Amino acid sequence: MDTQQSSGLNYDHAATYRIWVRGLLGPSWSKRLLGLAVRTIQLPGEPPATMLEGELPDQAALIGVLLTLHELHLPLLSIECTSADKPPAAAIL
Repeated sequence: MDTQQSSGLNYDHAATYRIWVRGLLGPSWSKRLLGLAVRTIQLPGEPPATMLEGELPDQAALIGVLLTLHELHLPLLSIECTSADKPPAAAIL
């Protein structure tokens, strides 16, 4: 059995992601980043970081967000899939 399908995570299904980058992005970037919530933090003695969080329709959309962050020269700190829709029953082999 394919563990990717049995876990509910699949490249062509919606999932919620949390992405951290080093640097600052304002809330106005949310629309360009497919509606992901944008939050920034600045801890004493640390460089600023931005967290993007929300649901994306598929992994192609995730790649689009990552390409935008790359174009902005924001170093990627982490990506986490926090939840995933279960695929249709017909897709489970």
